[in-house]
Amino acid sequence: MKKLAVLSLAAIAATVTGPSLAQTVANQDRDEFYCEERKLGSWFYCNSEKAKRETRERAAAAAPSPEPAMKRMEAITQQLDELKARAILDPTQDNIVNYIRFQRQQLDRASTFADVWSRALWQNPELDYTLQRPVGTLAKQTWLEDRRDQRTGSMEALTQRYGVFYFYSSTCSACRTFSPVMRALSDRYGLEVLAVSMDGGPNEHFPNFVIDQGQYQRMGLQGGTVPATVLFDTHTEQPIPIGYGVMAADDVMQRIFSLTQLEPGSDY
Repeated sequence: MKKLAVLSLAAIAATVTGPSLAQTVANQDRDEFYCEERKLGSWFYCNSEKAKRETRERAAAAAPSPEPAMKRMEAITQQLDELKARAILDPTQDNIVNYIRFQRQQLDRASTFADVWSRALWQNPELDYTLQRPVGTLAKQTWLEDRRDQRTGSMEALTQRYGVFYFYSSTCSACRTFSPVMRALSDRYGLEVLAVSMDGGPNEHFPNFVIDQGQYQRMGLQGGTVPATVLFDTHTEQPIPIGYGVMAADDVMQRIFSLTQLEPGSDY
C-alpha cells in the first residue's frame, strides 16, 4: 500500500503543481525495488539529473573515438596500391574493374576537394594568392603594367643614391652582348655605371673603364665569373650583387627593384 500511496501522491502532485513537485515528492521516498531492481527509469521519477548526466558521460566514454584522418588517408593509399598491384599481376576483368572503380572514387573525392577549394577562395579574398599575383590574362596584364610603372619610377629615383659596378672581360662574348644593355639603362635613367675590366681590355660602350684592382672581391663576388653587376649604395657604402651573366634590361630593372624596394618574401 505504501508504494501505491507514493505513486498516487506523485500523480496528484503532477496534476496540481506540475512535474517539478512530483519529482521532488517521488525522490523523497525512493523505492529501491522499483528504481534499482526493476529499473523503471524516468516513468517513475527514479532517474535523477545526476544519474542521467553520469549515464551520458559513460556513453560518451564508451563511444569509439573517430579514426585520425591521416590513418584514413594512409589506408586509402594502401588499398589503391594493393588493387593496382592485383590488376597488374593478375589482370582479370574483376581485378581491373575493382581498381578502376576505387580509383574513380578517389578522383571524385579529389574533384570535390578542388571545387570546394575554389569556392572558399572566391568567398575569402584574404586566402586568394592570385589577387596579389594574378594568373588570368587580363588581370595579369594589368598587374604587369602596374609593376612596370613602379620599376620605372624606382629606377629614376635610384640614380640619386645608387650606382652600378659592371665587371666584364674584353674576350668575353657574353660581355659584348650585355654591355649595350647596361649602356642603354645608364643613358635612359641617368644611372651611373662604372665598367671594370677584369683582363685590362677596353669596352667600346664604356670607354672610361677602369682595370680591376681588387674591386671584384671587395664587392662580394666570387669565381671571377663575368659579366657581373653590383649595385652600390652610396648612403651605406654597401654593395648589393645583382647577378651574373647576360640579362635583358627588364630583368636587370626587376632585380634592382626587388633588391631595393621589396622585403624578402613580400612579393610571393
